[in-house]
Amino acid sequence: MKLGEYVENDATGLAALVNAGEVTPVELTRLAREAHDEINPRINAVIEFYEDAETVAGADAGPFHGVPFLRKDTGATEAGRLQERGSRLFKGCRSDTDSYFFRRARGAGLRTLGRTTTPELGTSGMSETILNGITGNPWNLERSAGGSSGGSAAAVAAGITPIAHASDGGGSIRIPASWCGLVGLNPSRGRISGGPYDQDRMFGLSRHFVVCRTVRDMAAALDVFSGPHPGDPFIIVQPNRPYVEELSQPTGTLRVGVARTKWGAVDTEPDVLKAVELTATLLEEMGHIVADMEPPYQPEEYSRIMLGLSDFYAGSLETVARAMGQTIDAGTLEPANLKLYEHGRNLPLSYAGGVHEAIGKIRFRVGEAIQAFDIVLTPTMPSVAIPHGGIYCTTNPALSAEQWSEADAALYQYLGIFNVTGQPSVSLPLAQSASGLPIGIQIVARFGDEATLVRVARDLEEALPWSGRRPKVRAGRP
Repeated sequence: MKLGEYVENDATGLAALVNAGEVTPVELTRLAREAHDEINPRINAVIEFYEDAETVAGADAGPFHGVPFLRKDTGATEAGRLQERGSRLFKGCRSDTDSYFFRRARGAGLRTLGRTTTPELGTSGMSETILNGITGNPWNLERSAGGSSGGSAAAVAAGITPIAHASDGGGSIRIPASWCGLVGLNPSRGRISGGPYDQDRMFGLSRHFVVCRTVRDMAAALDVFSGPHPGDPFIIVQPNRPYVEELSQPTGTLRVGVARTKWGAVDTEPDVLKAVELTATLLEEMGHIVADMEPPYQPEEYSRIMLGLSDFYAGSLETVARAMGQTIDAGTLEPANLKLYEHGRNLPLSYAGGVHEAIGKIRFRVGEAIQAFDIVLTPTMPSVAIPHGGIYCTTNPALSAEQWSEADAALYQYLGIFNVTGQPSVSLPLAQSASGLPIGIQIVARFGDEATLVRVARDLEEALPWSGRRPKVRAGRP
């Protein structure tokens, strides 16, 4: 297999070639290394390609037999591997725990070959840190790949691997999926276990999954990573059939709520609104019932919750710093994260109860506001990828903790609210701007109903195929 062929295949396609004996897992690992060596110096998405990559274990079977995989450098862990979370505070930190997520990855045949960049502590939706520098968007290196799963998204978009680990606590899968032209699903709360020690992070707002290029890879990955484990806080309703079987099931007639107005302070760009209109018209032509919907929440409610969660976790940073012999100051934390830490460090423990109560109230109100719809259609982001730097980076010293939370709610206005409600949502690369940058469209389903998302995503992929649209900066490009 040549590098160009490797880059053009999705994960399901590569596994099929392995199972047919046309390529071996070791050959795929070498191609991933070749792709990395060719393109990573330009995009800075992979911070470590494992020296022992060719001996990395993966099951000799499974839906992703032999497929190269990458780990986002925060969240789910691999025992014995570095996990620095994009922060000088964690530099040199190694995990002693194998997460359930990566146990399942190996069981499915995935071979994890390295780790990808993330903004410090996963706080930002941008793709730059003091520790690791700037990760460029393969569509335009002067623009952000997004965050906090920006390194994984840039690596997949550029062809280093066809699929990579990602996580989402306020849009961190869907932001880079939208800006890098990928499929990015944030599953329902409880669908993917965070075990053994991180089952309900951020009161259930944060979940792990992947970024990939095709809906069939998304469905196969759901089958791989879904399922409860001991210690999970609750067991979500289980699917009626494997998600890959949903790819051949009829969609039925759905009631679709369309967000044609902004949900936050940042205006939605005309090209993005045009893409929403195109998708809404297409769904109507497919026989679905389409209606406008009003914003289901007030931005200040969400920003207060996110600031409260940052406050709540300030104490955990102190525990880590002590364990590593570190001091929390401007030499170990970036400016925005330092301000968030200082804002929350002296709050009483009872404060957490108020945050939990606020989450419960907004879940109820949003649930009531959208209960008339089977799915909700929104922009993923109000804009295409924005330039590096600016107010949304944790390296920016200009904003207070309160201003940071307000800015976050303004830019990621369609995303974090569904982390709060726990509903599954997927960003699909359905359109492009006049300048040729990807535009992601978000589809949100009822809690626990990833099956409907798989079917609708399949329909839209068939109607508006994106496989032929690839960034200029990619491995194996002629």
